[in-house]
Amino acid sequence: MQVKALACELPHRLGLPLSRLSLADIQREVAAQGIVAQVSGTTLWRWLSADALRPWQHRSWIFPRDPDFALKAGRILDLYARLWQGAPLQSNDFVISADEKTSVQARRRKQPTVPPAAGRPMRVEHEYFREGAWTYLAAWDVHRAKLFGRCEKKGGIAPTDRLLAEVMSQEPYKSAHRVFWIMDNCSAHRGQRAVERIRSRWPNAILVHTPIHASWLNQVEIYFSIVQRKVLTPNDFSSLAQLEQRLLDFQKHYEQTATPFQWTFTRNDLSALLAKLQPQAIAAAA
Repeated sequence: MQVKALACELPHRLGLPLSRLSLADIQREVAAQGIVAQVSGTTLWRWLSADALRPWQHRSWIFPRDPDFALKAGRILDLYARLWQGAPLQSNDFVISADEKTSVQARRRKQPTVPPAAGRPMRVEHEYFREGAWTYLAAWDVHRAKLFGRCEKKGGIAPTDRLLAEVMSQEPYKSAHRVFWIMDNCSAHRGQRAVERIRSRWPNAILVHTPIHASWLNQVEIYFSIVQRKVLTPNDFSSLAQLEQRLLDFQKHYEQTATPFQWTFTRNDLSALLAKLQPQAIAAAA
């Protein structure tokens, strides 16, 4: 227990000039503190693994700062569960998750990429020429696993409205009872003015904002992570036109086998998370 407690400490609190603890660091420190006279790396690994402790890893996150976080997040979780204001969605209600992936660059390598061979991975030249960048806007139908997307020179109200028009001009969305659009708070669709602007052009469209700094609640971000892994890494495109074509072709390719994401984070999970974070919020404000 003492070893696990040490592994869960920030290194500077132990007086160590480190940002993270490795297994070897922990091994030396427990011996230096006299917790154990001697312990092997294998035994130490087994002790930590029993509680899935990996202090050498780290993950970035943003502390919830939106005063209406619970309300806004709860509405989105309800939509994923096909609920709105406590009532089930109708069969002709749809939920769209949309966002933009900014500055998607086309990098033309200074030497051709070499395909993989036996005992050798694909080789990509480190140096490249910049051929420009797109803003990639995408919309994901949460319950039907349908994709819509376009490349624009830059983001803004007009490109966002073009994406909305692309979706809302076709069935089943055109004649739907309601189409809920889950979006973040970027300047192109921020605040009540954006809600009213969108509703004035498409009366059955309802803009639902995520909480501030809560992109993880927006399912289209999962799709963007897939695009990053499968299309943009490694980044090797001869031109902006080739990059655009690859992105749009991938949409069609992915949609052929796509299924709705298995979203498991519920309102109960949200309540538990916020209760866990409450003491930290009080401490930070003190």
